[in-house]
Amino acid sequence: MKDGIHPDYKKAIVTCVCGNTFETRSTIGNLKIEICSNCHPFFTGRQKLVDSAGRVERYNKKYAKKKAETPAA
Repeated sequence: MKDGIHPDYKKAIVTCVCGNTFETRSTIGNLKIEICSNCHPFFTGRQKLVDSAGRVERYNKKYAKKKAETPAA
């Protein structure tokens, strides 16, 4: 490999919002993440709805099936 063209690869501490932390190596330094393997539904088997700014509710409201209106006879 050529000298001087690769970025520094240093220790980084990854911190999740659930409180889990672990150490790895990264070129950008410390990381703060929202979901890790300790709180992700795929790994835990628990259903967890991550709703940011009510987007799921807004989607359900927009695309919910409306009741069929009966024409006046």
